[in-house]
Amino acid sequence: MPNQKNILVTGATGFVGANLVRRLIKDKNKVHIILRRNFDTWRIKDILDKLNPHYADLNNIQEVNKAVKKAKPEIIYHLAAYKNYLEESRKNLETDIFGTLNLLNACNKIGYDVFINTGSSSEYGTKSKLMSEKDLLEPNSYYAIAKATQSLLSQHLGRDKGLPIITLRLFSVYGLYEMYYRLIPTLIKNSLEGKDLNLASPKTARDFIFIDDVVDAYIEVSKMSKLAGHIFNIGTGKQSSLKEIVSIIINLTGSKVKQKWGAYPNRSFDANIWVADISKVKKMIGWQPKYNLKKGLEKTIDWFKNNNNLYK
Repeated sequence: MPNQKNILVTGATGFVGANLVRRLIKDKNKVHIILRRNFDTWRIKDILDKLNPHYADLNNIQEVNKAVKKAKPEIIYHLAAYKNYLEESRKNLETDIFGTLNLLNACNKIGYDVFINTGSSSEYGTKSKLMSEKDLLEPNSYYAIAKATQSLLSQHLGRDKGLPIITLRLFSVYGLYEMYYRLIPTLIKNSLEGKDLNLASPKTARDFIFIDDVVDAYIEVSKMSKLAGHIFNIGTGKQSSLKEIVSIIINLTGSKVKQKWGAYPNRSFDANIWVADISKVKKMIGWQPKYNLKKGLEKTIDWFKNNNNLYK
């Protein structure tokens, strides 16, 4: 097909990655993925026969070079990360920083149209206003430090060498295939099953963005190969408090569960203000989210009702 692209995705077994590869396959692209051996592929098990897997550890330079050379991608979506939010972890640093460098170096040897790196709003740390790409980064966890370094490394190589490397700094993504122990899946699951909700402060807030909007952003930015070294916030530009989220989920599920506020301890990175400034991505890419919180949660709840068996 004339519009078919040869694409490489890392992190395809993760929440965002699994949704992205499903869209790429639907759009008739040839999709290669880098997999770690013996890693659980439950999110993409039903579409593995439509993917082209290459087994490699991003920290193994030889394996990464071999996988990239074989895939010969025109577009690279880099979503792989070691997600350990609470502990001091060498794995965070090794995978997110050196794994990214290994992948970039391997891709630079073959050439490509665009390389899309995945960052995190955690890089900003706590702010008292809209988080802008121009803000000072103040990461307050090993995960956030690793992601900030990964983003800056990608930005530096993009600008210094004029390479088509772009970073999407994701805010709080939710939706289909999210891990059951995360906030929104837990609230939905417990509400549907009639289990009490153990909650932190009702004022805790995040900029929650539905997965379909995030996937749209990845697709749109892949067309912008001239934007070397740019970083873009991917959020809604509106934050929602925990109280608002619980209220919407309770109403949509019709649940009568008890809400035990303060039963769950606050974490060091919880905040009452956490929201993206998305003016840059609107202006330069022409992307903006289509789903409001209620619409996104409706779709998520419907999906969990029909796919609860995946979590057993």
